Amino acid sequence: MILERSGDTAQKQYPNIKIARTFQEVLDDREIELVVICSPNETHFPYAKAALLAGKNVVVEKPFTNTSAEAKELISLSASTGKVCSVYQNRRYVTDFLTMKKIIEDGLLGEPREFFAHYDRYRPDPRTYGLWREQELPGSGIFYDLGPHLIDQALMLFGMPTSINADIRRMKSYSKVDDYFDLRLEYENLIVTLHASMLVREMGPRYMIHGTKGSYIKSGEDPQEEMLKAGIKPTGPDWGKEDASIHGLLHTELNGEIIRGSYPSLQASYGDYYKNLYNTIKNGAPLKETPLDGYHVIRLIELAFQSSNDKRTITCSWPQLPA
Repeated sequence: MILERSGDTAQKQYPNIKIARTFQEVLDDREIELVVICSPNETHFPYAKAALLAGKNVVVEKPFTNTSAEAKELISLSASTGKVCSVYQNRRYVTDFLTMKKIIEDGLLGEPREFFAHYDRYRPDPRTYGLWREQELPGSGIFYDLGPHLIDQALMLFGMPTSINADIRRMKSYSKVDDYFDLRLEYENLIVTLHASMLVREMGPRYMIHGTKGSYIKSGEDPQEEMLKAGIKPTGPDWGKEDASIHGLLHTELNGEIIRGSYPSLQASYGDYYKNLYNTIKNGAPLKETPLDGYHVIRLIELAFQSSNDKRTITCSWPQLPA
């Protein structure tokens, strides 16, 4: 079943599916075990809460919620109802992230000391779709939109930071919400910089990692999103395979030998997220993208806004929460 409040776009593309016109219809359907919430950000928490209370398993698109208090409530509801609640962090299942994770784990760069991640675009004019993203609504703005991807990747690679310093602002003259952020996460002997802007016409490297032995520099974009937009189904041996022309550059020293050249990117699939989700719901396998992960991202977003507003570095504190 797909919730489409008006129009028949979904029905035309998938003639055999059921269409709901209200969210309550979804909740009332006893055959539905899993509700996937990819509606505007301000609906994430109330929809997820209602679905859990209705006995459904839930997947919530990022951002998980708009506040850490809401995230904590969903963690508690998932525990009390015994239903799975997961945040859809699909950027854990892309070529560049999986490749960087392997490079770091294999020690090819030594100990990481600097990490840079950019999610830049060139969009100088107002949106013509998804207009709520640029309106003054809870969860709007580029930081809530793109920040969760980069923050979650940083947490997966390096764990929890000790402090945070952020500059979140409006660059475009007509902007009603933030369209730029520069975020610095500090660790012991490691600095992580996460950046996004809507006014970057000439793209630089998307990721850079510098360690005690070497560097890895990566440009380009995981192909899956563009493949989906082109109508390509996520099947077959070439799904999620990155073109060799945008493989990253590895410059390091291994066994006394200097190596500098292209490093093949790992193949990736968003489908791996759903494979784990299925095994969790049906077979009790450990859930990889937990509501606690969603809480940590939202808590860092709150601290980043505090840092930007106060123009100071904030020490990160992490209350004990159930997994």
